[in-house]
Amino acid sequence: MAMVILLILLIIFAVLGVPLAFAIGASSVTYIATNAPTFMQMLPQRVWNGAYSELMIAMPLFMLAGELMNTGGITKRIINFCMQILRPFHGGLGEVNIVASMIFGGISGSSVADTSALGSILIPAMQEQGYPPEASAGITVASSTMGMIIPPSTPMIVYSMISGASVGALFMAGAVPGILIGLTQLILVFWISHKKRWHPKRGKFDGKQFAHDILAGIPALAMPLFIIVCVSGGVCTASESAGVAVLYSLLVGFFIYRELTWKAVWEALKKTLISSSSIMLIIGFTTIFTWVLTMQQVPLIVAGFFMDLNMPAWCIALVFDVLILIIGTFIDVSPAILLLTPILLPVMEAYGFSSLQFGAMMITGLAIGLVTPPVGMCLNACNKINRMPIIQIFKGALPFVVCNVIVLVAISVWPTLTTWLPLLLGYSL
Repeated sequence: MAMVILLILLIIFAVLGVPLAFAIGASSVTYIATNAPTFMQMLPQRVWNGAYSELMIAMPLFMLAGELMNTGGITKRIINFCMQILRPFHGGLGEVNIVASMIFGGISGSSVADTSALGSILIPAMQEQGYPPEASAGITVASSTMGMIIPPSTPMIVYSMISGASVGALFMAGAVPGILIGLTQLILVFWISHKKRWHPKRGKFDGKQFAHDILAGIPALAMPLFIIVCVSGGVCTASESAGVAVLYSLLVGFFIYRELTWKAVWEALKKTLISSSSIMLIIGFTTIFTWVLTMQQVPLIVAGFFMDLNMPAWCIALVFDVLILIIGTFIDVSPAILLLTPILLPVMEAYGFSSLQFGAMMITGLAIGLVTPPVGMCLNACNKINRMPIIQIFKGALPFVVCNVIVLVAISVWPTLTTWLPLLLGYSL
């Protein structure tokens, strides 16, 4: 009964518009004050320990690197590079949008940053080339979901802190699903663009411009490769590679592209401080919530319930997929990871799933929530760019979100898609 009251309080605070971090904290404190008042003196220490983690240093650093790339000219070079490599396939800006999202996602680790950076450039350009506003916005937000799946991934770092799984192994577990989403979306947008004649006429090849765009794009492409190789190869930790990513983006922005200014650096620092602070608050207060759940043995109760159902493992995986999709529609990614992982991971492990596979499932499923109303952080970011209603953007994104759902089901049923690459690189499950 007490746990029911805890959950009801959380829902009431959230409905009243209380920021999620404080809604979680207030409901947890109310429960402890009424049921275990002797533990009240331990709350500050619990909140501090929840947010104080060496691993979490990587999160704001990756976010800062993404902000610096937005203003340092790297985004523009990525787009020009993609336009040149897709030219032989008669690809239009729809295909460029998806490939650029795959590359940008391998740098920033953030889907919202992907939408903001690429959307501000590509959405107006796509409309000039004949793409309907709904399609240009929909392709942008749908392709940006790869930003938090393809390594590096900020949500993977949060999941690693809760589950104890290796960050490098999680990065590799998300690589194949992220690439599969990109390829399926690429095929779909090519087919739709060809059918509706959104592809531009192929102009005369300019070898000088081709060489310029390819060479200018190499410094931008070197970063994701460096991060993946260093983290997966054990050369450095995720936090260390994030620090190098910030330094690299500064050097490229100041000395190679020469578009980064100290004013832009200051703005990037402010945006990173605000974004990362809100996540840290959520993590700290969610620590209390999960502590209460553990004291009441909720994970064990949930695990026992699902084990008693005696369902096949693949069926449990699909049930959890649906649950993750529903939760992701109403709760942002990091809070959803913090709330769901302690409850669902023991169940999945009891059914023989590895923490790597479940991590990939959770991140892939929650990424879909970024483009579904009412929360839809990528929808809101796109709305700020083109002022289009969120529902209209979602309608344009829906055909491409189906690709995400297909990949989510695939990695839930076939573990090899998420475990093959980590095992190949010597990680244990």
